[in-house]
Amino acid sequence: MKKTFTDIDLNRSVGNLLRLGVILAVTTSIVGFVKLFLEGFKMPRKYTMLNMGTSSEKVWGHFWDTLCKGEGMAIIQLGILMLIFTPLMRIVFALIGYLKEKDYTYVIISSIVLAIMAISFFTGYAH
Repeated sequence: MKKTFTDIDLNRSVGNLLRLGVILAVTTSIVGFVKLFLEGFKMPRKYTMLNMGTSSEKVWGHFWDTLCKGEGMAIIQLGILMLIFTPLMRIVFALIGYLKEKDYTYVIISSIVLAIMAISFFTGYAH
């Protein structure tokens, strides 16, 4: 017997997704804080080294390099990114749920919101 996908199922699934995303982001950030503490974080003496330019490639490249090295600050930043992407995943998840429910009005609305978020993310510049 096939069970139909209802609004209650969608709300429960989205709620669980948001809860899981926040728990994972906070756990990742706490691990990063502990790692940063154990590394003996010191403030930089020359703040000019923090100015890496406005190129997003430099920023992302530095982030991935430090994350691969397992540095505490990069792990904290990963936790923050996970927290930022949690609502984005909620929109994607809801979009799939609306497709299953065949509620095409909300599919269009969710698609527009997702497109706006994607455009703003990919065209944003570091200032």
